[in-house]
Amino acid sequence: MLKSSIEAIKTLPRKICQECGQNMKEHEDSYLLECDRCLSKKIE
Repeated sequence: MLKSSIEAIKTLPRKICQECGQNMKEHEDSYLLECDRCLSKKIE
């Protein structure tokens, strides 16, 4: 059962930033739609 769960997670499509279109680095608890670079621009 655990092995099939891990396989399912590995086959998920990569997250894409809604601002710039780049592939995002996955964060386990992140529900954000922007990459770190775009988020840092918003903070500044």
